[in-house]
Amino acid sequence: MTEMDENARHREKMAKRKAVQDREVASKTETRGLLAVHTGAGKGKSTAAFGLALRMLGRGKKVVVIQFIKGAWDTGERHALERFGDQVTWHALGEGFTWETQDRERDIAACERAWDIAKQALQSEDIALVILDELNIALRYDYLALDRVLTDIAARSAGQHVWVTGRNAKPALIEAADMVTEMMPVKHHFKAGVRAQEGIEF
Repeated sequence: MTEMDENARHREKMAKRKAVQDREVASKTETRGLLAVHTGAGKGKSTAAFGLALRMLGRGKKVVVIQFIKGAWDTGERHALERFGDQVTWHALGEGFTWETQDRERDIAACERAWDIAKQALQSEDIALVILDELNIALRYDYLALDRVLTDIAARSAGQHVWVTGRNAKPALIEAADMVTEMMPVKHHFKAGVRAQEGIEF
């Protein structure tokens, strides 16, 4: 087969592929607010959610970030996103990871405070995206009632998107979600003795 024949065959193959893709895209007619979950043992769940926040901000939309469990870390993503001014509201409301606090009542109280703020954001019509960072951890340890969380998310402002992160997502949350991504670890430098670095992990 000559190079000209290969090019012609490729064009024909891609034309068929484009026709299939165009039909698939044309069949999608619904637009609505989405509930998505980033879970799994791999790294990058929160980072992916913050990437979506950047996309929203680039479109001039408002974003609220509510961090459960995590304390008031000095993170690069917070510094970057807060440069968008009043387009972003960031709440770091955790007391630190559960193995650090070792105080269940304190963790529950912190999660309750965080959820009160989350519920306000979910009811706000001018907020396009609510990121509930590490909410899955709070649900895993029963710091918040799953039924309450699902009810409040379902009752959110029309058209609002909600992104939930954290390991061990509850089956009921996965069932309720429109999109679920499971991050799986393949290899990580931490296992080789490389410590967390500014600009990479935080």
